[in-house]
Amino acid sequence: MAQRGDPPRLRQYVAARARLVGSGLGVGFLLGSLGMAGWTLYTGDARSSEATVFALGALVFGFGLLGWSGSILAGRGIEAMQEHMDTRSNWTERNSRRAMARLCGGGGGIMVGTSVVAALF
Repeated sequence: MAQRGDPPRLRQYVAARARLVGSGLGVGFLLGSLGMAGWTLYTGDARSSEATVFALGALVFGFGLLGWSGSILAGRGIEAMQEHMDTRSNWTERNSRRAMARLCGGGGGIMVGTSVVAALF
């Protein structure tokens, strides 16, 4: 049971994950906004620019989601194999999941940023 002055564990848990995904989301939003605006200025066609940049964001999101689930499914096996083979690698399941969660946030941010800029055009 938590003591009276201790912060709730759930709040800490959610805050850490929100910072992780939120940082990727923020960077992705910026990249999506700039990508949409830049590609529209380059091609002159806002609709095709939106489709292209949104699709790239969906690709990043999908890669992150697939990598995240793969890290969960095979992570311990890969760690055990690396330990058995003595590869001296710093790869861990936890770090892989964190990286893939950040990619998911980035891809989602690209899609949202693209949609916001497309609505303005």
